[in-house]
Amino acid sequence: MKFRKPEAWASTGLAALAAAGLLSGAAWVNADQSQKNPLASLTPQQQEAIDSAHHLSSAFRTVAEELLPSVVSIENRPAVASKWNSQAKPQPSQGGPRDDNPFRGTPFEDMFRGMERGGPYMSPGRPTPAPQGGIGSGVIIDASGVILTNNHVVAGGGEVTVRTHDGREFVATNVWTDPKTDLAVVKVDATDLSAATLGDSDRVSIGDWVMALGQPFGLESTVTAGIISAKHRGIGITARENFLQTDAAINPGNSGGPLVNLRGEVVGINTAIHSRSGGNEGIGFAVPSNLARWVGDQLVDSGTVKRAYLGVGIQPVTPELAKELKVKPRGGVIVTDVYPDTPAAKAGLQSGDVIIRFGKKLVSTPQALQLAVERSTFGEELMIEIVRSGKTMKLGYEAAVQPTDFGASTPEAQEQPGKRMESLGLEIAPLDTAVAKQLGMEGTEGVVITSVREKSPAAEVGLVPGIVIREVNRQKVTSVADFERLMAEHRKDASAEGILLLVRSEKGSRFVVVNS
Repeated sequence: MKFRKPEAWASTGLAALAAAGLLSGAAWVNADQSQKNPLASLTPQQQEAIDSAHHLSSAFRTVAEELLPSVVSIENRPAVASKWNSQAKPQPSQGGPRDDNPFRGTPFEDMFRGMERGGPYMSPGRPTPAPQGGIGSGVIIDASGVILTNNHVVAGGGEVTVRTHDGREFVATNVWTDPKTDLAVVKVDATDLSAATLGDSDRVSIGDWVMALGQPFGLESTVTAGIISAKHRGIGITARENFLQTDAAINPGNSGGPLVNLRGEVVGINTAIHSRSGGNEGIGFAVPSNLARWVGDQLVDSGTVKRAYLGVGIQPVTPELAKELKVKPRGGVIVTDVYPDTPAAKAGLQSGDVIIRFGKKLVSTPQALQLAVERSTFGEELMIEIVRSGKTMKLGYEAAVQPTDFGASTPEAQEQPGKRMESLGLEIAPLDTAVAKQLGMEGTEGVVITSVREKSPAAEVGLVPGIVIREVNRQKVTSVADFERLMAEHRKDASAEGILLLVRSEKGSRFVVVNS
């Protein structure tokens, strides 16, 4: 089964709206039908503006009518009984469900039930995972019972229950997840469900109108509207990120619901918010539909996602690094590590190469390169265009499946006594076999940083104890003596400015420019 792509889309009519108000001690007042219409004296330009607003409102209504039957509520009931004592009120910081409904005991209690349940990633500094279990949203993408949602909505191994727009409830028969993209597919035994269409997210432009649908705070069938604020966002919450940013209101409970365009096509899966209050502040993020389709097809077909890989460490090109490496700022991605026995090693990539094109795609960010590489067809041969020592060249690459244990993290180092380098504000020590093994860097050459002075040039670029310095100004370092010699050569160069270091930590290698 493949997720269906956009087809001809037609509306089914407009929904009627009704409103009622009640004020204590006041009487209903009926408008005098003979009273003059306040809009009768509008100029043609004013009337045209009002007509345009009505057309937009009609578009929102039509999309809501078409898409709401495809939106579901998803509840994840943990398989293990809650550890919280029913007689004690748990603290929010412990990660358990909170009993803080301000309307408890009133007729409005049910309306606000679930405010404390699962929602999108959120935090004051940056988005962070929501508690396991709770209520989220999803969108039906196949009438046979295939539903797309977020991994963090269904994670935890509990019983997943799906409630459709018409009130039916189903227990999931299968749940497949991809934590790297925070996507999941839920399967239920159902027929004749209303399925949405996944659109082409590559055709979405900044400024396009979009609508977010879901169950915020447990309030079913909620629709909000906004625009696409930005594309290709990386916010540091998943391993693979290429988010659409929107100001359409996304709140707890919206996770997994669709972000749709005014053609009624799903262009994203609502996933995260950036918030200091815990609620919507106009900065929401959705996984693009093209990525969701690619992940979802694999999950349905095989239950897992297989990705191609290069086998390199990479980082973005900053203005400082661009100057040292003789490339354009923001033009390409720097290779910091080339791991042995990988497609990158076979292709001839080297540390310090700047990848500017992969296949037919220009590369501008690490996220763009990762997404381009991993969707390559296994066995496919592609060209990689790089800049090496200021010269452009091309290398051949054959796509291969990424091993499941590739990129496993390494242990942290313990501080070692070292030699002080006053101009940089750090101390270094030899990287012997024992220290290299402790760092998980067997076979790596260099010197290890043992201490860093506060507010020093080294501290300003994020150097900390345990990091290994592998190169100084593109020259390999194998000993403390090498480091001292290369530093002395740098000081003799009157035209030299910052020092270009290649360093390695438990997260991989990167280049930094240190002012001395």
